[in-house]
Amino acid sequence: MKNAIALRLFVGIAHQTALLFICSILLTGCSQSGSTGANSANNRTAKSAVNAIPIGIAFAQTSNVALLGQEGTDGVKIAEKYFNDQGGINGRPIKLVYQDTGGDEVGAINAFQTLINKDKVVAIVGPTLSQQAFSADPIAEHNQVPVIAASNTAKGIPEIGDYVARVSSSVAIVAPYSVKAALKQNSQIKRVAVFYAQNDAFNKSETEIFQKTVKDLGLNLVTVQKFQTTDTDFQAQASGAINLKPDLVIISGLAVDGGNLVKQLRELGYKGIIIGGNGFNTSHIFSVCRAFCDGVIIAQAYSPVYPSKINTAFRKAYVEQYRREPPQVSAQAFTALQVYIEALRSLDKKSKINKLLLPQLRTQLNQELLKGKYQTPLGEIAFTPVGDVIQKEFYVAQLKMEANGVNGKFSFLSVK
Repeated sequence: MKNAIALRLFVGIAHQTALLFICSILLTGCSQSGSTGANSANNRTAKSAVNAIPIGIAFAQTSNVALLGQEGTDGVKIAEKYFNDQGGINGRPIKLVYQDTGGDEVGAINAFQTLINKDKVVAIVGPTLSQQAFSADPIAEHNQVPVIAASNTAKGIPEIGDYVARVSSSVAIVAPYSVKAALKQNSQIKRVAVFYAQNDAFNKSETEIFQKTVKDLGLNLVTVQKFQTTDTDFQAQASGAINLKPDLVIISGLAVDGGNLVKQLRELGYKGIIIGGNGFNTSHIFSVCRAFCDGVIIAQAYSPVYPSKINTAFRKAYVEQYRREPPQVSAQAFTALQVYIEALRSLDKKSKINKLLLPQLRTQLNQELLKGKYQTPLGEIAFTPVGDVIQKEFYVAQLKMEANGVNGKFSFLSVK
């Protein structure tokens, strides 16, 4: 009897053990299956990252130029998502690699050297300032790495070398529009005072254009006042100019110094028209001169309301992301990245770019981008053989501040 009971117990235990063993196998299998699925997804992500095409972004993230650099960064981030959502370069995504140029030449040089030699980028967008470009672009030229400037408008930028181009129109083309707009508002303007930041290559280049325009239009240039982009006190220069009773003041500076100069001119009693140069092309200036910004005239190479499919998409994405209208530098940074992407797509259709060594890809990309015509937020653009942008549409805006003296907008004027 005991033997029979023992036998039944043994059979039951064996049956339970077998069931547990089978379940263990099934659970292990399920776990391995889930792990395989996760690993597969991770592998696809890793493979995508490995296959991504690196493009360097050399903008100022620190220093007194950071506001302008941030607008460039905003523009390329919008472009990166927009074009990767469209499939990138025929299925391969692009990957932006950022290096901070700071506000001086040394920062730009270091950023370019890191992007080229360490990050192994295919091409570069930047730097923020023309002053930096004259020092950093020759490094890219020496290494045969394409550079597209998104905010360098000084004379001579594309001539730095065969691998240097820009989508930011020359100040020589843009600046005169604002002077003509001022004359349209007040045809009695005769006496003009000019201010410029003498420590910045772009502003030195821009003021030469402004001064030539003033003289070409038969106006009287009563004084030329110099300052530094790091200055905060402009009382002496402003008072000296006001004493000469100008009808028009033209300022070539950056947002912070230029905005403070506007504020101090108004506080000292100047009531005439003020023109700001390209450094004023940022909504960040509103927080500097606040209510005193009202009425400042600025020539622009971009309008948020330009009627095109890609500008509508860019503007929509920008407003959704940043809750404000896109400024010129953001549009030009978007355009710079767009040029690279469309040129890479075109090149890849001719010969697969994944079969090219990095030096070959850089050289062939540089050749390809100069051939194209591009429908951009700036309108249709192309390039001269030397790499300067060919652009058809230009605008003039006037700053209009709200009653609270804090918020403002760029109100576009008719200059036709």
